[in-house]
Amino acid sequence: MRDMLAKNINRYRKERRLTQEGLAHKLGVTFQAVSKWETGQTMPDIALLPELSRLLDVSIDKLFGYSSTGKPISIYEEEYKTPEYYWGTEPNAACYQVLEMIPPTKRVRLLDIGCGEGKDAVFFARNGYEVTAFDISDAGIEKTKRLADHIGVHVNVFKADISDYRLDSEFDVLYSSGVLHYIRPEYREEIFANYKKFTSAEGLHCLNVFVQKPFIAPPPEDEPYAYDWKSGELMMHYHDWLIHSCPEVIFDCNSSGIPHRHAMSKLIAQKA
Repeated sequence: MRDMLAKNINRYRKERRLTQEGLAHKLGVTFQAVSKWETGQTMPDIALLPELSRLLDVSIDKLFGYSSTGKPISIYEEEYKTPEYYWGTEPNAACYQVLEMIPPTKRVRLLDIGCGEGKDAVFFARNGYEVTAFDISDAGIEKTKRLADHIGVHVNVFKADISDYRLDSEFDVLYSSGVLHYIRPEYREEIFANYKKFTSAEGLHCLNVFVQKPFIAPPPEDEPYAYDWKSGELMMHYHDWLIHSCPEVIFDCNSSGIPHRHAMSKLIAQKA
């Protein structure tokens, strides 16, 4: 928690174009105090948190990395509130690739980044992985818990915004499907550096991201918090890892009830 708070104070201070001295002056503390907060040596006094939150223009929860701004980041919140599973309950084909490459013959800690309604997270838990998962959607989190309970497995699932959440403990596998387009371009380098840092030796990342193509029309869903990715961009974040595969595929989709197509880059990379 302390490391997360330190990183977020530093990040949001810079976004507000405040120096440590400038923030310290507004809070009535020394710049050394702000410096120690940002290096994780100390934490702000609890009485300062409301004013610190106001000056950095974020909620206290967001400072600690626990939640989003409260804006409707996910267009699927309402869809997930229905009894049916919007994406079904069958796992993504990439789950079987993870199962083949790093089978849970020993303890394997897996993080599902943006788990949606939990079909992939529950698949991994059912097959013996120690699964942690997060999503921005409250309804998605509840359906993940419900599916896990129905199958009789445990998934440690919680709410977080992919743009705000940073790892502070190691995982053996990081998995994410259909979510990385929510990361703002200016945060990508830092976020992937964090993901790689907190991956165990010989750990695996299995990820995909939608990419833009001039010959494919934009999807019918209006996603105001989605950001474009280019072909090859995901792979470049892993130039120093062993890349097992990085195909680009085009596929048909009918998720919104309107037939359309997507282009997607897929990646399986290993920390060598």
